[in-house]
Amino acid sequence: MDSHHFLETALVFLVATVIAVPLTKRFRLGSVLGYLLAGIVIGPQELGLISDTSGVATISEFGVVLMLFVIGLELSPQRLWVMRRQVFGTGLLQVLATSLVIGVAAYYLFGLSVNAATIVGGSLALSSTAFGLQILAERKEAGTPYGRQAFAILLFQDLAAIPLIAAVPLLASASTKHGFDGMAVARTVGAIVAVMVGGRYLLRPVFRFVAKADTVEVSTATALLVVMGTAWFMEKVGVSATLGAFLAGVLLADSEYRHDLESHLEPFKGLLLGLFFISVGMSMDVMLLVHQPLRVAALVVGLLLIKGTLLWPLGRVVGGLDRRDSLRLAALLACGGEFAFVVLKLAQEQNLITGEQHGLQVLAITLSMALTPLLVTLLGKVLVAKPKAARAFDTIVADSPRVIIAGFGRMGQIVARVLRAQDIPFVALDHSVEQIDQVQRFGKWNNIFYGDPARPELLRAAQADQASVFVLAVDDPEASLRTARVVRRMYPDMKILARARNRQHAWRLMDLGVEMPVRETLYSSLKMTRQTLELLGMSPELAADRVERFRRHDAELLKRQYLVYDDDARIVQTTREALADLDQLYQADTEPDATAERDRPTNVTPSDQDVTR
Repeated sequence: MDSHHFLETALVFLVATVIAVPLTKRFRLGSVLGYLLAGIVIGPQELGLISDTSGVATISEFGVVLMLFVIGLELSPQRLWVMRRQVFGTGLLQVLATSLVIGVAAYYLFGLSVNAATIVGGSLALSSTAFGLQILAERKEAGTPYGRQAFAILLFQDLAAIPLIAAVPLLASASTKHGFDGMAVARTVGAIVAVMVGGRYLLRPVFRFVAKADTVEVSTATALLVVMGTAWFMEKVGVSATLGAFLAGVLLADSEYRHDLESHLEPFKGLLLGLFFISVGMSMDVMLLVHQPLRVAALVVGLLLIKGTLLWPLGRVVGGLDRRDSLRLAALLACGGEFAFVVLKLAQEQNLITGEQHGLQVLAITLSMALTPLLVTLLGKVLVAKPKAARAFDTIVADSPRVIIAGFGRMGQIVARVLRAQDIPFVALDHSVEQIDQVQRFGKWNNIFYGDPARPELLRAAQADQASVFVLAVDDPEASLRTARVVRRMYPDMKILARARNRQHAWRLMDLGVEMPVRETLYSSLKMTRQTLELLGMSPELAADRVERFRRHDAELLKRQYLVYDDDARIVQTTREALADLDQLYQADTEPDATAERDRPTNVTPSDQDVTR
């Protein structure tokens, strides 16, 4: 390929990618579909801008190799063990059941051989990880029960793709006139053992040697060498190169070089994987949609129905989801996936399936992926949860609490845990049903109740008149101020400790008579500052002194600014004056006196550094 032609080809790829991918992502159709559409448009069947499709495919296949290596790197045994029930329960059943049903349909309805039907069933059982995770992230549903279940199934599918890829050459050799090739199986097993043993004893010393050079480009070259070398070795012995890359990744998954390798390979993986999907789009026979529209439509509908029908009961029975979440799971994972392109392309090269069969299946997978975001959106509108009847506030059973905690988020929980450990009676109130339910999942709390702490009747029921301290840990500033007004009006002698979001919030709490508002970033910021000074070589005593002096100085500033906090000009002026005073204070104070500073009493409010907080 001459340089002019090479630059022209590269320019076409870049222009197509820059146009197609942002458009599909804008309509929430995912980047994979954008690459596929770009390939279709620039391919020989449409504009014909790229003619050497085989050369492009050869280069782009290395993107799949890198993808498998990165998947191996991210395969954490601890993560699998934590999710073992979902991954190896629902995930395993989904892949087995879907592979069996689709394989039987391919054998009886389309006349495929047993080996071909096995590969087709396994490949179509896989769903799109890219689409699934992207949709969950966009809809902010990754943390929902069905989102976690979908992630577990996709994780198992990624794992299942590896043996499926490795099985294609073996099934192809068994389909020949020579029958089952025992030598091929022995070669495969021997190659896997050689990679596992060799990698275990060679890879870490190699990376340790390279790390001493402390050169980024050498580390990148070493990472590429490991991937390409393993893939080349596996290919030489007649085994899938992608399997070798995956094994190399697994061997390095728990090594100290994992994150470094991943950062070096990520740019190559993204670009080459995009090139792979473009090459798939270029090789797609779009005319099949014109000549055989009913057949293509039947394949798409059949794929979505089979997988969706099997996913729904699995989500209900094995995953423990309700009807709505099971439907969402089925709609999200009913489409085909990226690995199906890899497996089917390999199956065609090994003559397990014909070119027309490959074209029909690739087209069906692509259309099912395109329909998935639309199905999920439509289902989300249909399954809009009916507004639930407002849950009644809990009936509070209290026994002379000494502390009332309003808000049971991060700060409220820490206070409650210490009080509980000290056997100090308290009552906690939170106006979020979800927060209460989430907390109760991790341990039984008998003194936490759902209710609005700003409601006078709830405070009476909580026996707030018996308490001496009111901890106001509500996250929302307006709700915090509303509660503070009620508490100050009903119990004027109650001591209030209030969480403040920023300086403005602290000043408004001080307006209500709250003497000690504590901003949520105060102590963590001061501790981080002290540790920073110590890491820079300052003695612990001097670092503690500097931080303590800053705290006192800033507390005095907060008190002065409280008198003028409605005047922006005065706030800016006092801040500048305070910065100059602090500089002079540090310059004049050359001897640390941290003990004296810490012991000196103060009635002012602690605060952090940033006047905008």
